[in-house]
Amino acid sequence: MQIGIPIETKTLEGRVGLIPTACELLIRDGHQLLVEHNAGLLSGYNDDSYRRIGATLVNRETLFGDAQLIIKVKEPQPDELALLKPDHLLFCFLHLAALPELQQSLLDSGCTAIGFETLATDGQLPILAPMSEIAGRLAVQYGTSLLHHPAGGPGIMLGGIGGAERGKVLILGAGNAGGSAASLAAQIGAQVTIMDINGSRLREFHRQAANINSEYPYPESILNHLQTTDLLIGAVLIPGKKAPKIISSEMIKAMRPGSVFIDIAVDQGGCSETTRPTSYASPTFQHAGITHFCVNNMPGAVPRTASQALSSTIIPFARELATDSWRNNPVLTDAINLEQGQVKLPALLN
Repeated sequence: MQIGIPIETKTLEGRVGLIPTACELLIRDGHQLLVEHNAGLLSGYNDDSYRRIGATLVNRETLFGDAQLIIKVKEPQPDELALLKPDHLLFCFLHLAALPELQQSLLDSGCTAIGFETLATDGQLPILAPMSEIAGRLAVQYGTSLLHHPAGGPGIMLGGIGGAERGKVLILGAGNAGGSAASLAAQIGAQVTIMDINGSRLREFHRQAANINSEYPYPESILNHLQTTDLLIGAVLIPGKKAPKIISSEMIKAMRPGSVFIDIAVDQGGCSETTRPTSYASPTFQHAGITHFCVNNMPGAVPRTASQALSSTIIPFARELATDSWRNNPVLTDAINLEQGQVKLPALLN
């Protein structure tokens, strides 16, 4: 099979679908790898690193014209949509519940689209998980700096210091993203409250550190915490579906001016009524005096780390998708979002 790895064209997205060592495994399996010029450059992999393992460097039109399987990171951008055909098998992040116009464009193309974020094994999301962990850590890192006075924040050191109070972090969602954020925030010394509807996750975080509190996300409890929260992190996820709006615009107004809200759930539409997607070119905006950071490709800030982690989780599934028998694996077929102009993923039909 001919497999294409295009360059990512989303704003300041530096990741690449597969790093050279992962591509080499597919070449050893007997497949031809078509890699767009400079596809891995921002992740630290130049064209020569792909040539050395036997990949063919091509332009975009050739790649989409010849490849049957397209492996990329982010959802197709406008320039790519015009190149997709019914015989393409597209394997990437899609987040179609939050992108109805993209969904329609992909339906019109007739391609088969499998979403990284909807591929599940044993109740887990193996491809989404490492990107969620990265996003959780980045949320704390960016939130910490946005609370500094030069960034327009109230001048808080999130972890505090002897003789000064600790900063307060409220995290909604205790999955991979929220859990990663909670662990890092606690390690730097913040007072952390994490909320989730999963009781076992709450018990797990209660035991993790003395400066982590875990609670059920009752609306009244969220509102009470927001009044003293310095950094709010939204990490709510319902696989394949739009994120529920558990934060109203009125609740945001309850936060202290200069506080920071980072919505990791923005990929699925966001968990606040005040969320709107941003990019790293202009990552923040103000609403009711609260700094909002809603970048919808957060791991793109660390493309080398993210690409390495992503490739290690993608490659087992990519090797199977490149065979004629991939449809015998329900893990792959259940992750099909769209096929031949029809919606296949149940979460997109509700």
